[in-house]
Amino acid sequence: MAVKIFLTGVTGYIAGDAFSVLQSKHPEYEYAVLVRSKEKGELVEKAYPGTRIVIGDLDNSDVLKQEASKADIVLHAADASDHEGAAKAIAAGMVEGHSEDHPGFWLHTGGTGILTWEDAETGRLGELSDKEYNDWDGVEELTSLPDSAFHRNVDKIVLEAGTKHSKVLKTALVCPPTIYGRGRGPVAVRSRQAYELTKLILNEKYIPVIGAGKARWNHVHVSDLSQLFLLLVEAAAAHKLDAELWGQRGYYLCENGEHVWTELAEKIARDAEELGFVKKLEKKDLARQAALDVAGFEAVSWGLNSRGKAERARKLLGWSPTAKSIEQEAPNIVKDEHARLTGGS
Repeated sequence: MAVKIFLTGVTGYIAGDAFSVLQSKHPEYEYAVLVRSKEKGELVEKAYPGTRIVIGDLDNSDVLKQEASKADIVLHAADASDHEGAAKAIAAGMVEGHSEDHPGFWLHTGGTGILTWEDAETGRLGELSDKEYNDWDGVEELTSLPDSAFHRNVDKIVLEAGTKHSKVLKTALVCPPTIYGRGRGPVAVRSRQAYELTKLILNEKYIPVIGAGKARWNHVHVSDLSQLFLLLVEAAAAHKLDAELWGQRGYYLCENGEHVWTELAEKIARDAEELGFVKKLEKKDLARQAALDVAGFEAVSWGLNSRGKAERARKLLGWSPTAKSIEQEAPNIVKDEHARLTGGS
């Protein structure tokens, strides 16, 4: 019997890329995907014939519950870290549709914005922090962050479901940092943080510095993130039930290094200069409200610290990131963003 997978967000960046990898590696699986319109569904069907299209959105709790109950594996990435209703519906559907003999697996997409909570609460911007989380020795700290932390409300729903119903529901909370690289999905191919930074540099012609300019953040290439999702799907399909993989301890950071935001902005600016897109640029302070006006939380995040070590996936799944670093990929980010802004290809 074919493994049944239900995905949300395949017309977006994260799940779109992960879906392309899953389809390539496991065409034998049965895929159902949630899309908001018939038109988007047609784009997915054209790229991946045989995919079952489910029309609906994250507010359609009955649809989410029904599809989750039928799926062996759910990969939830559409606004997954912030939509409480969708998380509750998926949890309810998976518990209702599965048993101890036939458990369901829920791969949930969070985000390391949750690790910025201390900077956010103290109002610090751009200050150096030595605090570094760890998803192996320090997993209990990650699963018990303050309720005020960004994304924490949804994290709690996933963690509670995976703990309270651990015999019938196996959860893995995947928490990516800054994601970069061109996506391979059928619709969206662009990430946000580094690309909004590049957009500002190209449009406003300066290098933004938030606060003291020393904040650091982890990063991961989208193709490496998709490999982690693939490994988790394969573990679920094989019914690997190691308690370290799922539930109370199934919290996965997925980084491959870190960057200082100001240094990355300088690198992007120099690449843009070398490519002839801008003339010599200088640094300029960017205040919190101005950052919000420019690009919302993405811009403010350039002044916050989000640092952690991804050991769990490496130890348990053999995850080994191989893609270019964000600094190596920076020229391509600049080229892609310039082409998008100017209407080029």
